[in-house]
Amino acid sequence: MTSCDMAARGKIGGFSRAAKYPSNTLTLEARKGFMARFEPQEPGLSQEEFQRRTEASLKAHMARLSRLSALARSK
Repeated sequence: MTSCDMAARGKIGGFSRAAKYPSNTLTLEARKGFMARFEPQEPGLSQEEFQRRTEASLKAHMARLSRLSALARSK
């Protein structure tokens, strides 16, 4: 089997799976794992503070990526 055949079979499988299930169900575990990277590790935070810190950490991460992307494009 060639790499083109494997890629085509992968696409067919992916599209077939996407046709059977809602997209948010397919990516739920991946999104949970991604967001867990930004959750504060301090115990005893209120739910509001926990959410605020998680969102701020995610925004800082995305801003860092944006800055690195801009630097790479400017070269």
